[in-house]
Amino acid sequence: MVYTGFNYVTKEKVVDLGPIEINSEKNHPVQWSPIVGLVLIVGGIVVVAVDKKK
Repeated sequence: MVYTGFNYVTKEKVVDLGPIEINSEKNHPVQWSPIVGLVLIVGGIVVVAVDKKK
């Protein structure tokens, strides 16, 4: 939750000529606001606290 995002990479075939193949790698950043991380942490604490009461 400390991180404000991550990247994932996809490979896309650009050229395919028999045994010759050229691929392209694309970065896809996924980012969110630090407030979202804070909300997730607080929500997790609430879920754990409610579960301990039962």
